Amino acid sequence: GALTVCFAVAAVGSGVVVTVLLGRRARIARLQSDLLGNVSHDLKTPLAAIRMYAQTLQSGIVDREPAMAKQCIDAIARETEWLDAMIERLLTWRAAARDRDGMDPVTEPLGELAQEVAARFSRMVQPGEVDFQVRIDTALPVVHDRRAMGSVLVNLLTNAHKFTGPGKVISLSLRDRDDHVEIRVEDNGIGIPPRELRRIFEPFHRVEHPAGMRPAGTGLGLAIVELTVKDHRGAVRAESEVGRGSVFTVTLPAAPREDRT
Repeated sequence: GALTVCFAVAAVGSGVVVTVLLGRRARIARLQSDLLGNVSHDLKTPLAAIRMYAQTLQSGIVDREPAMAKQCIDAIARETEWLDAMIERLLTWRAAARDRDGMDPVTEPLGELAQEVAARFSRMVQPGEVDFQVRIDTALPVVHDRRAMGSVLVNLLTNAHKFTGPGKVISLSLRDRDDHVEIRVEDNGIGIPPRELRRIFEPFHRVEHPAGMRPAGTGLGLAIVELTVKDHRGAVRAESEVGRGSVFTVTLPAAPREDRT
């Protein structure tokens, strides 16, 4: 009888393990499929715009209408910036998943990097599309990887852009607080439902909104932000109110005094 019970328990246990493994494989396959679909959708939009503007230039307007030609060239450059940001996001996630020790740290204030990212973001949006406000008031040096932290800022700004409708107001601010540097990205967008706030940093998670709106995207931007900030011994938090907008705050420790130059 005891042997029969043991066999029965082993069989049940094996069945549970198989079920769990099959469920995990199915979930991974679903996530991979969703990722490919979302990436394809995201890439098609800027590629279609680039093709359209390039065809317009091919039609011969460069000589006939130089002002329109310049608009086309500016639009192509802008869409290329978005493409670069999307590809960079995917490569950053792949690198983060495989190699957590590949950072190239520098010890310096974040002001110059923030200005570079702000200039890049300004090139990504149409003139007059966004009331983009930048305030940089930081002098504390921070040990950081410039590429990684640049990715954090780009992801936060493009996330704010994606979830903000007409009349976009987006702000980027940096300030020193005691022995930390605080980065804030604020928008006047659609906001995040309270039930979603605790999940927004999960890989591949995309926010469900009351109206059924679910913007396309890989669901990796905020996951990269959290992973990178933790690698820099910092913290990130989000505050939001539906219909009024969101605020993302990143806090990074200043470099130890003995490491400052």
